[in-house]
Amino acid sequence: MLKGFFNVPTPHNEPVKSYAPGSAERKELQAKLKELRAQEIDVPMYIGSEEVRTGKKKPLSPPHDHQHVLGYFHEGDASHVEQAINAALGAKYAWEHMEWEQRAAIFLKAADLLAGPYRSKINAATMLGQSKNAFQAEIDAACEIIDFLRFNVKYMAEIYQQQPPVSGDGVWNRLEQRPLEGFVFALTPFNFTAIAGNLPTSAAMMGNTVVWKPAYTQIYSANVLMEVFREAGVPDGVINLVFVDGPTTGNVIFNHPDFAGIHFTGSTGVFQQIWKTIGENIYKYKTYPRIVGETGGKDFVIAHKSANPKAVAVGLSRGAFEFQGQKCSAASRAYIPSNLWNEVKQYLLEDLASMKMGGTEDFTNFINAVIDEKAFDKISKYIDNAKKAEGVEIIAGGNYDKSKGYFIEPTVILTQDPMYTTMCEEIFGPVLTIYVYHENHYEEALELVDQTSPYALTGAVFSQDRYAIELATKKLRNAAGNFYINDKPTGAVVGQQPFGGARASGTNDKAGSMINLLRWVSPRTIKETFVSPVDYRYPFLGED
Repeated sequence: MLKGFFNVPTPHNEPVKSYAPGSAERKELQAKLKELRAQEIDVPMYIGSEEVRTGKKKPLSPPHDHQHVLGYFHEGDASHVEQAINAALGAKYAWEHMEWEQRAAIFLKAADLLAGPYRSKINAATMLGQSKNAFQAEIDAACEIIDFLRFNVKYMAEIYQQQPPVSGDGVWNRLEQRPLEGFVFALTPFNFTAIAGNLPTSAAMMGNTVVWKPAYTQIYSANVLMEVFREAGVPDGVINLVFVDGPTTGNVIFNHPDFAGIHFTGSTGVFQQIWKTIGENIYKYKTYPRIVGETGGKDFVIAHKSANPKAVAVGLSRGAFEFQGQKCSAASRAYIPSNLWNEVKQYLLEDLASMKMGGTEDFTNFINAVIDEKAFDKISKYIDNAKKAEGVEIIAGGNYDKSKGYFIEPTVILTQDPMYTTMCEEIFGPVLTIYVYHENHYEEALELVDQTSPYALTGAVFSQDRYAIELATKKLRNAAGNFYINDKPTGAVVGQQPFGGARASGTNDKAGSMINLLRWVSPRTIKETFVSPVDYRYPFLGED
């Protein structure tokens, strides 16, 4: 067995490739897209050492071309969830007793595989399966998951190095970071391939074994992630990938005595129901489960009268409409001062008029499809209601079509009511609602920002006045876990802006930081006394 205190490679953020015309990476990605589109793959569940095919096959199709079939996945049932739990528990002893540097090497190898030979494949799978353009796929499916893996290895090493600062005379104090006692459940969303990869691997890295259930609409790229994990050397049973509907999975997971924690990203309603179920079943568990969740937002942009109008407009066009507004961090409500509105509106409408919409295979398209028909119908209903509402005007977009793909135009709603529905409710689509406030009522507008929504994930202030920036920073202290000054409220980078919010946006355990990894360990303090006392009596007991 190796003995030593090992230094891991210093992590650096993975450089983002440009995919500019004529670049080598553009040609490689275009070739991979063509190759994957021409195939129909068969995607099994990965449980222990088995590739499980049930024969209950469901199609995988691009959201922007829903008649095309990329392949099929095999849907499972409750028995497969049980099988995955048993596989995770069976793999647990060997995995948690593996030296930490060996676990680190596996995930560092996974990062290098994604940075190199799998880069075009994971990006192409994300572009086809989740309808992300080349740049959005690159910053997510390649760069962010690579960063998660490399930085988390560094955080893991730092956690293990933390020890009690003092040992008294004759005593040696030590701290051991144990994995949780049981299995971890990773429940991952459609919108970020990186999140789908990080939720199971961050827990696994700390010595836990995992049952991973992705969103059905992310299975196409999840399959590529699993391919990478297996090639990197993740042992059988450490990460078990199952395709079972949510209620069935939850019924098995949350009734199991060895359930030790959930790593979740998804809707507030689902997370609250999960928390409620865990509470009702708390007496069944061997240990109190860790509950870690990020649940979306109603993210804001507020501009001060001193703001640069062009910067505000670009912050809105990028922050609201990249990946069709399907980011937890996407700007969906904005507060613009009356003195800037005309300029901001002009620049914003110019930006929107220049955006092309269509499939991801055409690299000139900035806007692609929303994820599925359910999302399409929900978003289009908000747009239809806005068309009929008093005091509400659609100033851009408002059209949609699902005949070929689930396409919704970037839509901007102008409202006279700061509490109108689309200012308050999470839509998760390409819809931005703007309220114009009196330029001299900035402090009142800050109060509106803070009190309008139950969420508190991301937000941005634009201003050239440092007093106004300071006021917003203080007034909106609890309104956003990720707060941006003169920038769009999206695009958190691992190692730079740890991501997460509070209120209805989640437990704020900050993915991309040591804070998150600490949730997947259970510390044990060890005190060793070298020469033990042999008399119970203390000196104060002596007679005068």
